[in-house]
Amino acid sequence: MIPVISYPDAATLDALFSASRLSPENRAISDSVSRILGDIRQFGEEALLSYTEQLDGVRLSRLEVTEEEINSALDQIDSDFLQVLKTSAAQIRSFHSHQKRNGFSFSPGKGILLGQMVTPLDRVGIYVPGGTAAYPSTVLMNAIPAKIAGCREIFMATPPSPNGQISPEILAAARLAGVTRIFKAGGAQAIGAFAYGTASIPAVDKITGPGNAYVAEAKRQVFGLVAIDMIAGPSEILIISDGHSSPRHLAADLLSQAEHDKMARAVLITTSSQLALQVQQSLEEQLLCLPRLEIARASLKQRGCILVVNDLPAAIQIANQMAPEHLELCVDSPFDHLPDIRHAGSIFLGRHCPEALGDYLAGPNHTLPTGGTARFFSPLSVDDFVKTSQYTYYTREAFLQAAPSVAAFARKEGLEAHGRSALIRKEEAYE
Repeated sequence: MIPVISYPDAATLDALFSASRLSPENRAISDSVSRILGDIRQFGEEALLSYTEQLDGVRLSRLEVTEEEINSALDQIDSDFLQVLKTSAAQIRSFHSHQKRNGFSFSPGKGILLGQMVTPLDRVGIYVPGGTAAYPSTVLMNAIPAKIAGCREIFMATPPSPNGQISPEILAAARLAGVTRIFKAGGAQAIGAFAYGTASIPAVDKITGPGNAYVAEAKRQVFGLVAIDMIAGPSEILIISDGHSSPRHLAADLLSQAEHDKMARAVLITTSSQLALQVQQSLEEQLLCLPRLEIARASLKQRGCILVVNDLPAAIQIANQMAPEHLELCVDSPFDHLPDIRHAGSIFLGRHCPEALGDYLAGPNHTLPTGGTARFFSPLSVDDFVKTSQYTYYTREAFLQAAPSVAAFARKEGLEAHGRSALIRKEEAYE
């Protein structure tokens, strides 16, 4: 049963916040991932196929998904769900199209032009968990922003099932989102293939997408050789509610995260002790209806809690300290409290906006910072798939005026050659 805590003391809050931070590096996982990455780097395709057989249970003769496989998937997929995918893709595309930004240029003085260009990444690799479950939403949330950004090549890697196939839903989502090439590869070995390249998988510039602890650790280890989006931990939700919300609704929203895995974190902060007990009871009732009952129960018992506080400002203060991945404001006039939220990945406003809406249909991205990293990380966006270059132009006359200041600054830092590169132009101007 999820614990209910009234007016938590400092020790309770410290435990809550520390448990919400990303877990320290697991040495066994780190060593295993390091070995896998080393093999991929040294032996390439041979190692990738070997690990696919060892870890995914299938020996493949070809890693890349064929056009025939994609067309077959489109024929197999339920027509009603295909329409749901199209609706979701349209919503995601609409939201992320507003994120696209242009460069700029301006003249701060006569003969001077300064500016910045925004350039899409050439090639990105999207990792999509799979094998025993299919996550087409992850495909849409990662590939559509990359497509809007203008990336030339969008690759996707996802582990195959034991029969060597990728789910039709995953392939349909990839086609809708504009994925260029799809590969049957999972785990740390897929991250290694994206980072180092193999005979059939070219190396990419950036890797995005969620995964298990091995995938997260692999991304951490290859960072620097390639860019990554973030290192994500277990999913989490924090709900702030006054005493007017439906306890059944709140319980259902908590369970939507608890069913992810035993390390998922579901927290409710409320100003009503009566509501807290009602939610606790509703959780026990709704748990019995879930196929993933044992996972959700373990999550609630080990990492979930209900906090009863004096007022909403206290709840918001705790939320800002926790910096949750998902934050629901199930309160009257939620927009009145929105400016007070400083740290959260994605915010859901009102009593009719469950977090699951953001997972699948609303449009904002569901690839979010976890473990308190919303203090400094942002949701995945079009910005993740572009980079900027700045440029400077001075006319001869404008530079001659600036040269003495450049030289003075350089000499103050002990860099004589820097100064001479400026003064030599000024000296030659008078020869």
